[in-house]
This record gives sequence, structure tokens and C-alpha cells, in this order.
Amino acid sequence: MAKIMELITALIVVLKAIKEKLDFIPLLSLRLYLAPIFIAVGLHKFHNLEDIALWFGNPDWGLGLPAPYLMAVLAASAETFGGIALLFGIGTRLATIPLIITMIVAASTAHWENGWFAIAPSNPDTSIAKILAPIGFPGAEESLINSEAVGTRLARANSILREHANMSWITEKGSLVILNNGVEFAVTYIIMLLVLTAFGPGRFASIDYWLVQKSRLRDLYK
Repeated sequence: MAKIMELITALIVVLKAIKEKLDFIPLLSLRLYLAPIFIAVGLHKFHNLEDIALWFGNPDWGLGLPAPYLMAVLAASAETFGGIALLFGIGTRLATIPLIITMIVAASTAHWENGWFAIAPSNPDTSIAKILAPIGFPGAEESLINSEAVGTRLARANSILREHANMSWITEKGSLVILNNGVEFAVTYIIMLLVLTAFGPGRFASIDYWLVQKSRLRDLYK
């Protein structure tokens, strides 16, 4: 028993040493995951600013937001420049704030009424909605009810395509799905951004870290 305890203690010491050297990797991973997503979406908005503003402002087929052109510019700027800030780890904590606000606005205006799932579940027996619905998870019950109808539509679409199109070419890059456009991705991004807000960009692989090494803020990155 004493030998086992010694091995466990030694293992804990090793793991602690590894953590102290590599604890920046999870934060770096979050930044590198989020940065290209926000940059790509932001640049898309800048390249299609008039159309985005129309969609933001139209109350019939859009979001019906006030000052739509200004909102489009703000969203595009937050995503593009916020994504660049995450990529290089500069002003990271400040950059996460407008990105979180943008995601909250997107979730509450463009996605909320569609429930949770980004991709509509197509099989009620294997869908995670079957687990989430009994505990009252928002949108899960509706998704579970609709999943059978979604599966029927997908089966019909696949049948039509197999009969009239080159199905192997169409599905070469992935199976057909029905986009539900729920809040799933937006909430996921908000959670990831909150982690960066709380813990910063991480040591070593961020400009913030090197800028503060000789300042009074250096303890934030220990």
C-alpha cells in the first residue's frame, strides 16, 4: 500500500508539473477555434453589408432590428476585429465582450424561436432530444415531436435525389440534413467566450501575455 501511495504521489507531482508548463494550451485552443469562425462571419457581413442591413431591419422576412445599417456595421466589426484579437491574443478580455453581446443578440433574435438544436433531429429514437425533453430542456420537446416529420422529409428528399440526380456526388461531402437554426452554436460560443473572459488568452502564445510581463498585471498570467 505504501508503494502504491508513493506512485500516486509521484504521478500527481508529474501531472502538476505538466499542468504548470502546458496550462495555456486549452485557452489557446479556444482562441484558435473561435477566431476563424468570427473572422469569416464578420468578413461575410462586410462584403454583403447592404443585404445584411436589409435583413436586420425588415420586420416581415428579417429581424426587425432598429438602426439596421449601424447594427450590421457593429456586428461585422465585432466579429472581424474580435476574431483577429482572439487569434493573436491581444486585448482578449475586452474583445470577448462585444462578441458575447453579438452572440446574445443573435441567439435572442435569429435563433431563439427555433429552440436548441442547430441541426434538426431526424430520428426520435436516437436523438439527444429524447434525453433532454423529460427534464424540460428548452425546445427539446418540440424537437422530439418534429423529429419524425424531419426524418420523413429527409427520406423523401433522398428518394427524389437518388431517382433524378447523382446522389453519390451530392452526398460526397456529407449527408443531407435539415437546418433547424436553433441557439445551440450561439450558446456554445458564448460559453467558450466566457472562459476566455474569466481566464484570459493564456500564457506564452498571446500578445497580451508578453505585454504585461513587466506590468502590474503580470499575476493574471501566472
